[in-house]
Amino acid sequence: MPDSKYIDEKRYGLGYYDIGSTPFYALQSDTRLSYCLYVPTDYDTKGEITYPLIVLCHGTERWPANYRDNFAAFAQQHSAIVLAPLFPCNLFYVGDTENYKLLKMGDIRFDLALLSMVDEVASRYRLESHKFLLHGFSGGGHFSHRFLYTHPERLLGVSIGAPGVVTLCDPTLEYPLGLKGMDDFLGDKIKPDCIADVPVQCVIGAADTETWEITVEKGDPLFWTPGINETGRTRIDRLRSLAGSLEGAGCKVRFDLVEGVDHDEDGVAPAVQEFFANVLGNRVAP
Repeated sequence: MPDSKYIDEKRYGLGYYDIGSTPFYALQSDTRLSYCLYVPTDYDTKGEITYPLIVLCHGTERWPANYRDNFAAFAQQHSAIVLAPLFPCNLFYVGDTENYKLLKMGDIRFDLALLSMVDEVASRYRLESHKFLLHGFSGGGHFSHRFLYTHPERLLGVSIGAPGVVTLCDPTLEYPLGLKGMDDFLGDKIKPDCIADVPVQCVIGAADTETWEITVEKGDPLFWTPGINETGRTRIDRLRSLAGSLEGAGCKVRFDLVEGVDHDEDGVAPAVQEFFANVLGNRVAP
């Protein structure tokens, strides 16, 4: 076991495992949660370069390293850092797979936990942490569009990939179908009036038409509210409903229907990267 002097000396330095594809790090503010990174291999440890941040939120399958690896070459090309959180199953009960999708379960606000991850990474790397790019697929698509309602001021752009259940930007509909009661659920004020300045992508495979996982049964303790299944039969239909709702709130929405792809994060990644490249090209760096 290294002595405390060794630990103190290494705590804030960057070592071999902190560049490129990193291990998973426990979030210091809540060690139940963790994240991994991709840091460009030519990261400038002594200079003045500040790196944009890309956050990739996993689906129910929880393969954050796969999401990270899909964006490694992109991050290298664009001199960006990738953060991929892990929100584990079974945090609150055996079979708990949905915990992060509505942003809160039990004593965890998953949106705030992500912001803590961003702060933690910014304490070690020169990061453009005030605003970042966010992509989520499937369960991560749940997370990413609800994060847009809560923290639009932190987003440089958001990519919403194939969520099974959507929250429309409609204050007259009960959460999670709409925004009514979302602030009470979270115990915090949401900011739907501030989302119009955030570039939005809705992305999904053209063959993503299975419905077995997305039909909410009456009595479902998390997602059931009257009308929850009426946003569309398939994920494509529901994502179009969400896109129309966001456009109605003033957002400029890019809708990518990727031919030959079903419910597959790998298949939509190139379209997400194209969207992110456009946003990065138009950003005003600090």
